[in-house]
Amino acid sequence: MHSLVRQPAVAGRFYPRDRDVLLRDVQSFLSLPVAEPVRALGCVAPHAGYIYSGAVAGAVFAQLNVPERCIVLCPNHTGRGQPLAIMSQGSWETPLGTIPIDTVLAEALKQGFPALTEDSEAHRSEHAIEVQLPFLQTCRKDITFVPIALGTGRIEILIKFGEAIADVVRAQPDRLLIVASSDMNHYESDSVTRKKDQMAIERMLALDPCSLFDVVKREQISMCGFGPVVVMLTAANQLGASATDLVQYATSGDVSGDRDKVVGYAGIIVR
Repeated sequence: MHSLVRQPAVAGRFYPRDRDVLLRDVQSFLSLPVAEPVRALGCVAPHAGYIYSGAVAGAVFAQLNVPERCIVLCPNHTGRGQPLAIMSQGSWETPLGTIPIDTVLAEALKQGFPALTEDSEAHRSEHAIEVQLPFLQTCRKDITFVPIALGTGRIEILIKFGEAIADVVRAQPDRLLIVASSDMNHYESDSVTRKKDQMAIERMLALDPCSLFDVVKREQISMCGFGPVVVMLTAANQLGASATDLVQYATSGDVSGDRDKVVGYAGIIVR
């Protein structure tokens, strides 16, 4: 079981398959001047193809003092597998090498929140964690992580899970980072998307997960990773979060020039 290696599903599509090209791209996205790296509790980073969202993701990770251990939460785009899917064993491979799963942390999370199900199927073709990993690998060579895909949008489960994560994180001897992988509004005009995203971003910056959930539902904001963000914000609040930063915002139209149907991308740090 320990030798389970999750192979890249979207290398060559969402980001370069060639190691040197990928490393060069990621380093260029991370090359923003930073006064002092932030010891964050959590962050929101987008997961589209690097051509569209790489700059926003890079702006987030460039500002972070990335610890050795991370929890990476994502939505389940494929519909496969269990609604609360964790992997506790093995490693994930990218063109930059393999990242070990933090088995000790994964087991603690399963114990703290028994609804989590051991399930590699939900992760097999899912891109939303995979595209974060080259950034984490480049920031921190000795990185370990726990991948969790959320296929539920039920607010009471998301809040309980966030509280359970906070309990687990608090019990760890070292610092952790909780990464919520999410894009923002999908496939509406640039002006509508910016308006909708602004409403969601305001709730995130206010550290208000329930209000974020409400506005996403009420305004029909097609933010795919609202679940992971609700969980991350809930955990961060429990861990004493006191400040947020909107690092960068963009839409796919900024790159493609097509303003009729865009996807929004927000990069946010919680500390």
